[in-house]
Amino acid sequence: MLGIVNRVLTGLVGLVLLVVGGSVLAVGLGVRPPSWWIHGGPHDVLLSTAERTRWREADRWWPAVLAGLAALVLLALWWLVAVVRRRRLAEVVVDTGDGGVALLRGRALEGVLAADAEQPDGVARAQVRLTGRRAAPRTHVRLLLEPHVDPGVALDHLTGRALVHARDSAHLAALPAEVRLRAVGHGVERVS
Repeated sequence: MLGIVNRVLTGLVGLVLLVVGGSVLAVGLGVRPPSWWIHGGPHDVLLSTAERTRWREADRWWPAVLAGLAALVLLALWWLVAVVRRRRLAEVVVDTGDGGVALLRGRALEGVLAADAEQPDGVARAQVRLTGRRAAPRTHVRLLLEPHVDPGVALDHLTGRALVHARDSAHLAALPAEVRLRAVGHGVERVS
C-alpha cells in the first residue's frame, strides 16, 4: 500500500513540477502564454507588490497560511518516517508445489521461527522480524542468551536447524538472516 502511495504522490508532484517549470521556462524563452496564465511575459515577476501586500490587513490570513504550511511539513515528515522505517513483512508467498501459491502470515512464520530458536538450553528469548519482499523475505533475529551457554551452539542451532526448517517449510529458495546475540544481565555471584 505504501509503495502505491509513494508512486502516485511522486508521479503527481513530478508532473506538477514538470508542467509549471516547463511553462515558466517556455515563457522565459519568449513563448507567448495564454491570457489566464500567471506570467504575462519574460520580464514578469512571480508575485507583484500588490499581490504580496493584498492580505496584509486580513487578520486570519497569515495564521491560516502558517497552519497550512505546518500541516504540510508534518505530513511530509510522516511520509518520510513511513518510507525510511523498516516495515515488518505482512505475508510470505509460499509455493504450493502444484503451480499455485499460498500466502503465509509473516507473524506466524516469525512466531514459529522464534519458538524453534528458543528450544536449545540456554536461549532465554528469541525475537524474529521478517523484512524484505513477499517472495524473498529476510530475517532479523535477536537471541538473548543465558551466561552459561556457548554462543556458537545457539548460533549453530539457529542456522542449521531453525532457519533451515523455516526455509524448507515455506519452500523458499533462500532465507538470509541477520543475527544479534546478547547475554542476559545477571547479578554478581557471591562466594562465601
